[in-house]
This record gives sequence, structure tokens and C-alpha cells, in this order.
Amino acid sequence: MATDLKPIRTEDDYETALTEVEHLWGAASGTPDGDRLDVLATLIEVYEIKHYPMDPPDPIDAIRFRMEQQGLTRKDLEPMIGTRNRIAEVLNGRRGLSIEMIRNLHEGLGISAEVLIRASGRPSRSDEAA
Repeated sequence: MATDLKPIRTEDDYETALTEVEHLWGAASGTPDGDRLDVLATLIEVYEIKHYPMDPPDPIDAIRFRMEQQGLTRKDLEPMIGTRNRIAEVLNGRRGLSIEMIRNLHEGLGISAEVLIRASGRPSRSDEAA
């Protein structure tokens, strides 16, 4: 199985690399098998980024995820977003994030500004009426 390593260019190359990674899984770091596993994992990652790109998450989903991850409540968001009503409006998709909220959430929760500036996929009240 120890053939020369080469770029992953096709779906067949990708499947072959995944199969080899399964066989090498658990190889000790610093061994020939461990080194091969590291290189294959890198090649697979590059192929996946190019061929299976992922869209950034919805900003509201990202906020909710971070809240759950850190055990935060809506009250914990007050310094970043504002009043309880404002937090409810934001989390329910009725109000967009302001630049100040984006800055505060980025600094306070560590969510990428790129994620926070995206338009939410949640319908606003004006969308629901249409």
C-alpha cells in the first residue's frame, strides 16, 4: 500500500486516499505510517476544500451555537446586543445585527465577523407577510 504520494485530482484518487487513511488510522506520530497519515490527511483536506466547500453558518445559528457551547443565557448577551427585547428580536430574526452588535459579538463570543455580517436566512416579518 505504500505507493508514492501524489495530489488528489479525481474522485477515485480521493476514495483511495480515504481508504488508506482508514488503514493507517492510529499510527504513531513520527513513524513512517504516522507521517504518511499526516500527509494524506492534508491532501484530503485540500481536495475537500476545493470540491466540497461549506457555506459559513447563518449568523443567528452561530450565536445560538456559541451560547449553547459556552452555557450562556440571553441575559449574557445584553452587553453585546442590548435590551432583552432587542436580543429577542435579533434571535427571532426580526432585527438585523448592527455594526456595533457585530463588533461586540465578535469580541465577546469570538464569532468571525465574516459570519456575523452575512444576511440571516431566517425570514423577517416583512418576508413572512409576502
